[in-house]
Formats: sequence, C-alpha cells, structure tokens
Amino acid sequence: MAGAPGAAGQASAEQLAPEQPQPGVLASFLTSDQKCQLMLLRTLQTNPYVKLLLDAMKHSGCAVNRERHFSCEDCNGNVSGGFDASVSQIVLCQNNIRNQAHMNRVVTHELIHTFDHCRAHVDWFTNVRHLACSEIRAANLSGDCSLVNEIFRLHFGLKQHHQTCVRDRAILSILAVRNVSKEVAEKAVDEVFESCFNDHEPFGRIPHNKTYAKYAHRDFQNRHRYYSNI
Repeated sequence: MAGAPGAAGQASAEQLAPEQPQPGVLASFLTSDQKCQLMLLRTLQTNPYVKLLLDAMKHSGCAVNRERHFSCEDCNGNVSGGFDASVSQIVLCQNNIRNQAHMNRVVTHELIHTFDHCRAHVDWFTNVRHLACSEIRAANLSGDCSLVNEIFRLHFGLKQHHQTCVRDRAILSILAVRNVSKEVAEKAVDEVFESCFNDHEPFGRIPHNKTYAKYAHRDFQNRHRYYSNI
C-alpha cells in the first residue's frame, strides 16, 4: 500500500486546489472513504478526460481496474493525490479532495502519469527530468491550468499564460515529492519543457475544457477503429 503522497515512495503528487466548497448535506452522512469512492466512481464513468485516458491505457495493454489501481487514503500535507509507480497505484487523498470537480482533476492528472508509466520507461525515482516531463504533461493536459482554475488562484491576464501556469505547476509538483532545491526543479522543467509541452498524447491536442476532451475522445476512438479495420 502506498504511503501519503509526498513520501519517498511516491512518483508524483498533485497539489491541493485552491477552491474548496463544502460538501452537501447528504455527503455529511458518509465517511470520508465512502465519499471518495463515490466521487471516484462518478469520475470514471462520466468525465471525458478520464474516459479517454482509460481507453488509451487499455489500448496500450495497461487496463485500469478501480479496486486494484486506486486507493482512497488520508494524506499528510496539502497534496490531493499521487501516483505510486512502485505498485502502479493512484492514491487519492480523501481528506483533501473536497468536491467532484476537484476529484475529476486529480484523477485526470494522475492517470496521465499512469499513462506515461505504461508507454515509456520512466525513471521516476532517480531521473528528475523524467519526472519533470510527466508533470509538464499532466499540468498541460489535465485542466490544471484552465482559465477557471487560474482565476480562482488569482493568476490571469499574462502573455502565454497557459505555458507559464504549466511550468509553475510542474515545478510545484516536483518540489512536493522530491527533496530537491527549487533551482534543480526549475532547471529540469526548463530543459524538457518544449518537447514535453508539445507531447499531447493520448489527446492529440490540449483539451482546454470538457468539450475539447469529448472531441479528443471521439477522434481517439475513430483513429483506433480505423487502424483495427486495416
């Protein structure tokens, strides 16, 4: 079983989102684990980002099983999730994930790491550039840097703002899980930024919102349907 994200065994972690509305009245009757499991199930069944990633994992020979590959746990600090490459498991921090939108974002972010783990020989634990690349991709493709999220963070209106947000979020994620200096994290991100920022697999584009993600999923399904008929 994975420890709390941010521990040495964690490959990556997602920082706590700034917007934290309180759960509804009905949710107050559920345990933290029950709320986490229900939100996770809804995410897996309905979120277009996640549905595309699950399909991509299956096509890559790494089918995801909810009971095997997800764990709802209480975590230390302010992280809200992490991917533990040592056991191929996503940890969801039930004490820090407060709403469905946040769950959607965390699961998407961590599934991008899982996809990278499946398709590439990622050296999560000793090569900070490998970690930096996956964190750039996760920040770029998961919706972490959507306009709505950035407005909640009071970050908006800058030229090339999306790229700036992706860079900053990737650096923060590295610092959350690796005992390295900010300078080392920044250097790793900058060295791989261009190539990793432009790697949009499996979406084929930057899915700026759910509509884009739905189109990307449709294109992914059509592309694989075409190749299967050749």
